[in-house]
Amino acid sequence: MSEGAAQVAGQQQTQQPAAPPAKPDPAQTHVEKEFKYDKSPFISCRFDPTGRFVFAGAEDMTVQRWDLATGAQASLAGHSSWVRSLGFSPDGATLYTGGYEGRLVWWPAAADAPAPARSVEAHAGWLRCLAVSPDGQSIATGGNDKLVKLWNAADGAPVRTFTGHTANVYSVLFHPSGQFLLSGDLMGQVQQWEVATGKLMRTFDAKELHTYEKGQAVDYGGVRSMALSPDGKSLACSGLHKATNPLGAVQDPLVIEFDWESAKQRILHAPDAKTVAWRVVYHPEGFLIAGCGGTDPLLLFLKPDQDKEFFRFKLPNTARDMDLHPDGLRVATAHFDKHVRISRMAAKAG
Repeated sequence: MSEGAAQVAGQQQTQQPAAPPAKPDPAQTHVEKEFKYDKSPFISCRFDPTGRFVFAGAEDMTVQRWDLATGAQASLAGHSSWVRSLGFSPDGATLYTGGYEGRLVWWPAAADAPAPARSVEAHAGWLRCLAVSPDGQSIATGGNDKLVKLWNAADGAPVRTFTGHTANVYSVLFHPSGQFLLSGDLMGQVQQWEVATGKLMRTFDAKELHTYEKGQAVDYGGVRSMALSPDGKSLACSGLHKATNPLGAVQDPLVIEFDWESAKQRILHAPDAKTVAWRVVYHPEGFLIAGCGGTDPLLLFLKPDQDKEFFRFKLPNTARDMDLHPDGLRVATAHFDKHVRISRMAAKAG
């Protein structure tokens, strides 16, 4: 696998956005801008690849779009349930959205008044996650039917179904080479598939991200997000653990890093907080950012060799999703109080 790991690093370096003009200083993070939508709380957010817009899925079944420079807002209506999953073609021209009704929808991302260009009924039950292949030709989705599916981005035709999960699929991630697809489920299992054949290659065991609470008789947690490090050597999975009262949202955040080559756990990042690490991303500089919501809404900044965060930024309200801007300095968070907030890390020389 060492050759594959090297390939990952090379592919990721070519796909990373241009380096920011200065290195970020997380300790100087501050909320720079707020966008409010009076009608509904938010559950998801993403910047488009060009860095012009931020998109956010709301509980009223719409997706809201803001132009970061002007504040101009557009509303995208085409789902009949919450929109948790957002993704883009590599050039940013097309937005893909996945709703809890199971529908996958295509949109012209920059249109003045975006309307659905195409849709497919992708999953029986919730469509929980989607990812776009590095070449932009395929879309992967996962859902509560325990299936992972591959779709042709050009026409929406089904390409392949990956079977083997025993629980809801919460996250999907393409290997930067396009050769592999990763999918993570409620039970904390990450499966690595060969895209061309549908063959299951191996499994990463992140069972610490799953809790079964006997008193409430619920399975809780799951692999809420995944990310590959810029050097291709680590896979990070985020979620929660120590869920003593899942229905009361009493749990701690957890990020597990795996060694990519061996698929063995390398470190568990377990910050002291009562929250959920809904999403984790690697910054091009090599540290991790975890977006957390719950009793302690936070941005947690983590170094790969330390189990605790080196800095935490307190957010004003419960956050349910997070994304890193292509400039490497701005972070978007989607909030329960009907706001999308743009936080900025200060730039430092060197």
